[in-house]
Amino acid sequence: MSQDFDLIVIGGGSGGLAGAFRAAAHGASVALLEPDALGGTCVNAGCVPKKAMWLAAEVGRRLGLAGQLGFSSSAGSLDWPTFIGHRQRYIGNIHESYRRRLDEAGIAVLPMRGSLRDARTVACGDGVFLRAKRILLATGGRALRPSIPGAELGGTSDDFFGWVQAPRRVAVIGGGYIGVELAGVLQALGSQVELLVRGERLLSGFDEELARVLAEDYRQSGVGVRFGCSATALEREGGRVRVVVEGPAGPAFDPVFDAVLFATGRAPNTGNLGLEAAGVELDGRGHVRVDARHDTSVAGIHAVGDVTADLPLTPVAIAAARRLMDRVFAGRDRPLDPENIPSVVFSHPPLGMVGLTTQQAVERHGAGAVSVYRAGFRPMLNALADVPQRSLFKLVCVGAERRVAGVHLLGEAADEILQGFAVAVRMGATLDDLNDTVAIHPTSAEEVVLMQDT
Repeated sequence: MSQDFDLIVIGGGSGGLAGAFRAAAHGASVALLEPDALGGTCVNAGCVPKKAMWLAAEVGRRLGLAGQLGFSSSAGSLDWPTFIGHRQRYIGNIHESYRRRLDEAGIAVLPMRGSLRDARTVACGDGVFLRAKRILLATGGRALRPSIPGAELGGTSDDFFGWVQAPRRVAVIGGGYIGVELAGVLQALGSQVELLVRGERLLSGFDEELARVLAEDYRQSGVGVRFGCSATALEREGGRVRVVVEGPAGPAFDPVFDAVLFATGRAPNTGNLGLEAAGVELDGRGHVRVDARHDTSVAGIHAVGDVTADLPLTPVAIAAARRLMDRVFAGRDRPLDPENIPSVVFSHPPLGMVGLTTQQAVERHGAGAVSVYRAGFRPMLNALADVPQRSLFKLVCVGAERRVAGVHLLGEAADEILQGFAVAVRMGATLDDLNDTVAIHPTSAEEVVLMQDT
């Protein structure tokens, strides 16, 4: 049994849905295959529930400041089941919105897996074969556990979203953005967290100076940040878990925890997709190899999102999918520009960047062409409550015109502030352009337009 479509999408996450909706808007007949919940990692075990937990932690932090500011109320612990009910209701509304939009767009949704039989044929999990002029692979990625003894005793970020209470002591293994985010949320919601980092810094892709300040902010909040410390095994100890470490964890380190979370990387979901049968090439890390227009090695087969080596960000997958569908179904060729993509780590406080780090700017333009401007300060709320946590904003400029090549923000509302300045960076704004902009006072954001030579 077979049926013809203009496009078959394998994967109903952010990239797959964006591609399906855009193709249908151009008049294409579309089938979408997704065996699990619509929205993929972002909606179900990533961006959305993560931000919900981060918001809960931020509310808790502000409640904790209430007494210092003169309010009679004091902070209380989070009732996790109640909050999770709100979180899942929100996610359920997203699922319902997707279903309604898919129906309105006339997209055929098949709740099952699909695999390639050839460059035009997809075998569905129920034995039906579908054919299409084009196929979009958007199967995303998955969290990994390291290959160490006892790894099954630890969880991943997926497991974290199944928790209904905060463990007393948690080890978070990994210093990337997932590890940093989980550590901050759990500490703020009542756990005592040890963050075990194999390297000598947090967040290797972000500005090193801001990452150092964030590590100190975490230590002040009670997180044990331990660098040069690798977990080599997990062992059961009664109802708890012992983490065997290699490296200088320190004499005060207690290796026994109520829970352990791995944040040690993700892998693309390329298994059992029939890629070999269709001739689709993979790179050395198992990602589907694509060119700048998200075409694979096989004509008519495309891929977007975490199944490729693109930046693992939901907006990147969405933008790539929309541009791809505009090209193949509407003739508008606007490839996704990989430069100057903004990114935020929802740490406490958040850390965001767009453009080049200082090191990247020096490597690309030479040390003599790079100038760096900084603003370190305490946000007003922290100053009023006499909280030591500080913000650090940086601008990386290049050339005699001091074009802004990088914006790096660590501090309250950095996630919201960055979006507008990302537009300015893409438009080629200079330091003079920022200085010529009247500041909004008193705000943290004004510090970006007030930086000058000192």
